[in-house]
Amino acid sequence: MSAPQAAPSAATIERAGPADIDAVLPLFQAYLAFYRRKRTDEEARAFLSERIAHEQSVIFVARDAAGAAIGFTQLYPFFSSLELRPTWLLNDLYVAPTARRSGVALALLRRAEAHARETGATRMTLDTAISNRTAQRVYENAGWSPEHEFIVYARSIKPDPT
Repeated sequence: MSAPQAAPSAATIERAGPADIDAVLPLFQAYLAFYRRKRTDEEARAFLSERIAHEQSVIFVARDAAGAAIGFTQLYPFFSSLELRPTWLLNDLYVAPTARRSGVALALLRRAEAHARETGATRMTLDTAISNRTAQRVYENAGWSPEHEFIVYARSIKPDPT
């Protein structure tokens, strides 16, 4: 785990490990609820635990001065064939309503960017809902810009009915 990093809000940002799952879980559930995805605590806990155990994602958790988890971000690695280097997808970012407008989101973004640099990544990407103007303002104020070089397509894959 990386050393804690101070956030503008006096929060600390640390890389989450297995012992942090229960602290991150309520934030993850709130994130899922924002996107209208209902999962049981057991499903969400298993998902987060597997990502950490198999090193399939990196989760950073923001904690307030009392040690309570107040935000998180989850990054997934992938690779750029064009750059021949790693890249990171910032897939999830959530800050508890009581901690918003305190710099926690910016601190999580900065820690994610530092992680990308530390791992030799060529870039980071993220997506957010078109309707989520609040998040878009946060990202743009942090120096992120909308992608104009590539069009992103998506297709839902349904399991085979067997």
